[in-house]
Amino acid sequence: MDPTLAETLTRWRRHLHANPSLTLHEGPTAKFVVDKLRELGVTDIVTDVGGHGVVATLHRPGSNRSVGLRADMDALPIEEAAQDLARRSTNPGVMHACGHDGHTTALLGAAALLMQDESWSGTVRLVFQPAEEGGGGAASMVRDGLFRRFPMDRIFGWHNWPGRPRAPSRCMTAR
Repeated sequence: MDPTLAETLTRWRRHLHANPSLTLHEGPTAKFVVDKLRELGVTDIVTDVGGHGVVATLHRPGSNRSVGLRADMDALPIEEAAQDLARRSTNPGVMHACGHDGHTTALLGAAALLMQDESWSGTVRLVFQPAEEGGGGAASMVRDGLFRRFPMDRIFGWHNWPGRPRAPSRCMTAR
């Protein structure tokens, strides 16, 4: 990855970590996401999907296929214990304890890489979901017509598990 993009994504994640938005109150995070998508050159952006959800669409001609990539944006009602962390939460009693700051940043990173890469075709929907932490954000987005308004053949998301011991790597390096 381009070192400049890596530095940018690190800065964005640190910003999100320091400025967490509690479940059902993700307006500032959604605005940050929209601002960054626009900086990347993404123009097809829909806000307020199922609450504070954001859906951005990237399209390249040559295929009718469509895929969704999903990340969650909300934080938990937990006081951050790390007192010496420069990027610790500035929102008392709210923090990104589950890594949603990383999820949001990863999806913004995917947008950046897809915008630079002209080798793919079809449609990619970037789904930034609110209220994942017990707030029913996915259900709210579906009720608001997520799949009707933004058709996708498949949708992918991921979630990390902080504190879980790391499994030994089974990856092989190409030579």
